[in-house]
Amino acid sequence: MTGLLAAGCGGGEKEATDESAGKSVSGAHPVSVTDCRGVRTTFSKAPERIVTSNASSLELLLRLGAGDRVIGTGFPPGKGTLPGELDAEAQKVKVLSDTVIPKEKLLGSGADLYLDTFASMTMGGGMGDAPTEEEFKAAGIKHMSLKSTACAATGKGALTDLSAVEADIISLGAVTGTGAKAKELVAGMQQTVDSVQKAVRGTAQSARPTYFFFDYDAGTKQPTVVCNRQIANAVITLAGARNVFAGCDGDHQQVGWEDVIAKNPDWIQLAVRNRGSEAANDTAYDEAEKWLKSNAATKGLKAVKEGHFLRIGSERTTIAGVGNADTVETIAKTLYPGKVG
Repeated sequence: MTGLLAAGCGGGEKEATDESAGKSVSGAHPVSVTDCRGVRTTFSKAPERIVTSNASSLELLLRLGAGDRVIGTGFPPGKGTLPGELDAEAQKVKVLSDTVIPKEKLLGSGADLYLDTFASMTMGGGMGDAPTEEEFKAAGIKHMSLKSTACAATGKGALTDLSAVEADIISLGAVTGTGAKAKELVAGMQQTVDSVQKAVRGTAQSARPTYFFFDYDAGTKQPTVVCNRQIANAVITLAGARNVFAGCDGDHQQVGWEDVIAKNPDWIQLAVRNRGSEAANDTAYDEAEKWLKSNAATKGLKAVKEGHFLRIGSERTTIAGVGNADTVETIAKTLYPGKVG
């Protein structure tokens, strides 16, 4: 599966082996990028007809100024979910599917690039299987994935910074010829994170609050937690907190509520997926909080008894994007009042 240049395919180590590394700002082509396995794909020119898998990859292209080249998307953002002018631009993009784009529709879309947020997504609901790389090639579509998310499960070492996300942005800027904007976006992210790091630097690791990412939409019967290779682990760590499941080697894992009780976190993020409006999101947050307070297994948790909840959307924490840096700041402002921002 073809992907973007990233840092160590899930780790925090920077690499600059792709040809895109030296062309990120100049906009020069050809540009070559590699996937999680090191398979190289070369772009002789910037893509002109792009289809995105979901709102996350669409937002990145909009921020880079390449939104006019997006001809369709799956998992579209709800109206008002993207900030400022990006929302108006996003609403103009043709919706190819409200969920995963069906295989035949994707292959027949006329795209020259399919930008995928994940390494693979099963085409459910009777829509058929995901296209193979051979089928993408036959349709004239280059297939790229955001390596910071696509390579997470097979990466090496814990993800504790946003270098992989930043590398995705730089590489996508090189491919689309928007390298200068990509560099600007990354600089802004680094400035935000550096400010937080400076503020929390004096707090010893052992004194930093413990933190549980409650993925409410993944189901409450058995919690799905974010492990040390997930971007959320980097976001939580950079914010000056300790992910209570950082010892889990991978991106996600299902655990039992007894495991959460044993961790007894200081803070809990009510991570709900965007419902399309602020009112709908607030309702979802209320539901998640109510569940924790009323469930026999969780109502005795320290964070629940003290009302230590953070209402932060799931996507901004777990999926690659400029918003990851903003989430770092948001978490830190709550955990370190008066020190951050």
